[in-house]
Amino acid sequence: MIKKSILLTLVIFINLFANQTKLYFNKNSISNAQTAVLYLEAKDITNPKLTILENKININFHKLNGKKNIYYALVPSSYYDINKKLKIIVSYTKNNKKLFDSIYLNVKEGTYKSEIIKVKSSKVTLNKRTKKRTKTEYSNAMKIYHTFTPKKLWKDKFILPLNSPITSAFGTKRVYNNTLKGYHSGTDFKAKVGTKIIAANDGIVVLTKNRFYAGNSIIIDHGQGIYTCYYHLSKFLVTKNQRVKRGQVIALSGKTGRVTGPHLHFSARVNSVQVDPLQLIEILNNL
Repeated sequence: MIKKSILLTLVIFINLFANQTKLYFNKNSISNAQTAVLYLEAKDITNPKLTILENKININFHKLNGKKNIYYALVPSSYYDINKKLKIIVSYTKNNKKLFDSIYLNVKEGTYKSEIIKVKSSKVTLNKRTKKRTKTEYSNAMKIYHTFTPKKLWKDKFILPLNSPITSAFGTKRVYNNTLKGYHSGTDFKAKVGTKIIAANDGIVVLTKNRFYAGNSIIIDHGQGIYTCYYHLSKFLVTKNQRVKRGQVIALSGKTGRVTGPHLHFSARVNSVQVDPLQLIEILNNL
């Protein structure tokens, strides 16, 4: 009788252990505008998703290559998420029941610098016509960033679009003509006019257009909510809706838009949120 009781207890323990789920980040603390990876380990589940309550962003999990019963999701933090604990609600279906779990991500303030930039007054103080243009361009861009391609479009690791010195880091506070106008939303690479710019990875070109601030711009959709952006170009070498390969020359650098000189501005979005592109590449390449 005692043996049967012990055996029954052991079976129950094993079953409970087998049904356990694990939820954890690659890092429990990140700086604002960085990206974290949330891992979910669970058997026999379907439709795993998460919601960032602070930003009301819904994100899908994806199966981790080569790992059975392990899923991952990229969790972006906004530049304005400073010294916050973001509550993440995870949901999935198991045995025809929808289950929920939660976890917190600590976001601290990054050590971003400030810089003063002198440009033409027309690039800072906008007239009515230009304000309308920039508003439309922003709206169109956000429609792109809120469009999610579920399929992963890349296979190999991400690479930089240009092998040259960085002239302005991501997150730097930008003071234009003595007026604070936000932060630097990408990483600037030194590039004289006509330098070849390559795609950071496989994807689909979703925008090739001249815009007021960014000048000649290319945006590439890599799938799973990941976008890379290439600004201030002098010439497009790809067209909208074209599939591109990692390392393919997509444009020539230039000095179009709001600039003080020729360079490449490289930026990235994850699930519509602007993030540090170099930190994102590091995260993606370690998946």
